Amino acid sequence: MQPLIVLNVVGLTPRHLGPNTPRLSAFARQGGMRPLTTTLPALTCTTQATFMTGLAPDQTGVVANGWLFRDLQEIWFWRQSNRLVNGEKIWEAGKARDPRFTCANMFWWYNMASSHDYGATPRPIYKADGRKLPDCFTVPTDWREKLSARLGKFPLFNFWGPNTNIASTRWIAKASELAITDFDPTLTLVYLPHLDYDMQRFGPNENHPAVAKSLREVDAVVGDLIDFAQKHGRRVMVLSEYGITEVDRPIHINREIRRQGWLNVRMEDGHEMLDPTTSKVFAVADHQIAHVYVRDPALIPQVKALLLAVPGVESVWDKNEQAAHHIAHERSGELVVMSDARSWFTYYFWLDDALAPDFARTVEIHRKAGYDPVELFLDPKLAFPKLYIVWKLLKKILGFRMLLDVIPLDAHLVKGSHGRPTDDPLDGPLVMSDMPHLLADTVSATDIKAMALQHIFGVSSPVSQEAN
Repeated sequence: MQPLIVLNVVGLTPRHLGPNTPRLSAFARQGGMRPLTTTLPALTCTTQATFMTGLAPDQTGVVANGWLFRDLQEIWFWRQSNRLVNGEKIWEAGKARDPRFTCANMFWWYNMASSHDYGATPRPIYKADGRKLPDCFTVPTDWREKLSARLGKFPLFNFWGPNTNIASTRWIAKASELAITDFDPTLTLVYLPHLDYDMQRFGPNENHPAVAKSLREVDAVVGDLIDFAQKHGRRVMVLSEYGITEVDRPIHINREIRRQGWLNVRMEDGHEMLDPTTSKVFAVADHQIAHVYVRDPALIPQVKALLLAVPGVESVWDKNEQAAHHIAHERSGELVVMSDARSWFTYYFWLDDALAPDFARTVEIHRKAGYDPVELFLDPKLAFPKLYIVWKLLKKILGFRMLLDVIPLDAHLVKGSHGRPTDDPLDGPLVMSDMPHLLADTVSATDIKAMALQHIFGVSSPVSQEAN
């Protein structure tokens, strides 16, 4: 077996290979690069599940980053259990080939309750008084303390939110180096997300100063990690999940549904809450894709007609049409909606900002009925936002309950999104390898599992025959 490291540089596209990414560009020239045909929807959890299993979303069951758990009648995003992903995982296939095979899963999603050998993933400590403390979950469990002692606590507040920066991606890269030296895994999977977040803030144009800076920062981190891996005898693959497209039109899909009288809210202490248990129709928004759950099948044609008339909506698929796109699954909505390239879906369901739930103005990825990229911004209406945050945190230190309500409700701030396949492959994801002969002329997300195993076991193994 030849050890392999797979670096998931989220948001990286063929168009980004250039002056801002000298080391990644050199790796592409020295090895090989292909545009990657990704999943539909092109979302983190969906695409990573396909990378792990070689199966399409209708087989993995990971139809988005979150969905309605029908038995609970609750909307949940960013679950961590690997048991939500159907299909044989790449490390299970490797162990079947050779029992000595081991895998380190460094921050790829669905990292918990998994059969991989080593790993780490964000896992904050939620205190009873409302505090959220930075931390991570590791396998083995005691590795967490060792990582924290060597690298400091995982910088959670640099991983997501208005303070997101390269620090968390750099921490993950250093932790991945330690995974190699501590455990010598056969396969190391590494998630490096920073570039994705800045392109959602500013758009994908590499000439934007902030995006150019992010590209240079990510290039340095990835370049160092490639050098480290190769010095430790690893083959290297670099890939990305999707490309970010420039957007300027948020679609408030739940407001459109609510105006028809189909979506119900419940008042809680002066704030409105979406009520899935009594709503006839509601949407779970996820970037440029939304799953629309319709309680009464007789309503489906009417709901579909309404959504097709909404500006920015490109496609609406019922269950039969979903099958053609490999997304028909019991977790999917009765309808799946895709925006056009310049639009994306918010989760907003209130019609008056004064009635928005209290968590709407906070970083709260688990309570919102959809993905909220506006969490990457501080409210521009705050005159002195840093002083405001310090004051809020001081109140918390003094024992007062407080709400860190610094997130705006202006969806027009978001300049980049994803989920819809890009029109130009140069703006979509890619795959690179230092074994260019293993790159086919066209590569799909469903090919990544077999391709990675070929890097490890060689092209003459049964793995490669299955891939062909």
